Amino acid sequence: MSIQTSRSPQSGKPAANAAQRSKPAGSWRRGRWMLLLLAVICAAPVVASYFTYYVIKPTGGTTSYGTLIDPQRPIPESLVVTGEDGKPIKLASMHGRWLMIAVDSSDCDKACVTKLFFMRQIRVAQGGERERVVSVWLRTDAKPVPDVIQKAYPETGMLVADPAAIAAWLPVDAGTKLTDHIYVVDPNGNLMMRFPKDPNPSKIKGDITKLLKWSSIG
Repeated sequence: MSIQTSRSPQSGKPAANAAQRSKPAGSWRRGRWMLLLLAVICAAPVVASYFTYYVIKPTGGTTSYGTLIDPQRPIPESLVVTGEDGKPIKLASMHGRWLMIAVDSSDCDKACVTKLFFMRQIRVAQGGERERVVSVWLRTDAKPVPDVIQKAYPETGMLVADPAAIAAWLPVDAGTKLTDHIYVVDPNGNLMMRFPKDPNPSKIKGDITKLLKWSSIG
C-alpha cells in the first residue's frame, strides 16, 4: 500500500505538467483568432460597399454604366487652368467634391450644349446631395463663351485648359475623341469614370447617385 501511495503522485505529475504547458498555446491561438475576427468585422463595411457598387446593382445588373478607369488617374499637378476671372489655378486644387467634366471648344456646338445640359440636370437630380457635385467645362481655347450659354449654366465652371495637357490625362474610347465623353473625378482628385458617346442621362444619374450613396467623401 505504501509503495502504491508514493508512486501515484509521481505518475500524475507529467500529466499535470503537460496540461499546464498546453494552456498558454491554447490561449495564444484563441487570441489570434479573436484578432482575425475583429479585423474581418472592421473591414466588412468597406468590402460590402465596394461589392455592392461594383458587382451588385439594385436594378440587377452587374456593371456600372460608365467605364471605370483602372488604375485611377490623379489630376496632374502640372495641369493649370484659367478661370473666368483670368487667374490661373491648378485643377487639382478643386479636389474635395465630385467633378463631372466635359471638354469642348468655347464656341460650344449642339453636342457641347447637350453635355452641359445633361450635367446640370444630373446634378440637380441629386437633390440634397447636389452640393457634393460640381460641373466643369474644360474649354480648349480662350474665345468668349456665348452669353446664352453663360446665362443658362451659371453654376458650371468654365475653365480654359491646354488641349495637349487634357489629352494626356483623359482617356477616350476607341474611335472617339475627348469631346465625346463626360468624365467623373472623385473628391480625392482621381479620374475614375468615363461615360460613352451620346450617353443615356438617366443611366449617368444612376451611377452618380450610387457613388454619392456609397461614398462618405466629398
